[in-house]
Amino acid sequence: MKQKRIRVGVIGVGHLGEYHVQKYKAIPAAELIGIADSDSARAALIADRYGTTAYRDHHDLLSQVEAVSLAVPTEKHYEVAKDVLAAGVHLLVEKPITYLLEPADTLIRMAKSSGLVLQVGLVERFNPAVVEMETLLTCPVFIESHRMNVFTPRGRTWTWCLTS
Repeated sequence: MKQKRIRVGVIGVGHLGEYHVQKYKAIPAAELIGIADSDSARAALIADRYGTTAYRDHHDLLSQVEAVSLAVPTEKHYEVAKDVLAAGVHLLVEKPITYLLEPADTLIRMAKSSGLVLQVGLVERFNPAVVEMETLLTCPVFIESHRMNVFTPRGRTWTWCLTS
């Protein structure tokens, strides 16, 4: 018996979004319908690289899919996620879901009231180093970490502060 493939897309195909595209292409039960990105050159490049369709506007992709991964900058999560859920599409959103609690709660309510899956991507919990640490730590008091790679400002685009 042949399994029905779920029609998926990726919104935001920057650094992290491309990983989502790669993973969907490798999952036999997923059919990658397309990707959407506000940078049309990047969208065309990724679509060509992975043999899918590029959409400049995520609304055009939403009518074609059952589920999407959302990997746009966090500042845009709430705005785009609302569109996704309002279109009746299941959603995997990269962490954090939003910077503030109220918009996150709104998205959760939207998904729940529509019977949609809303999942936040917390892949670090599957990181082998994190899994191993869980077996070694019983009651940590102090944890120190060191960056062992070259600094990249990619994830440093937010401008709000917890003290403001």
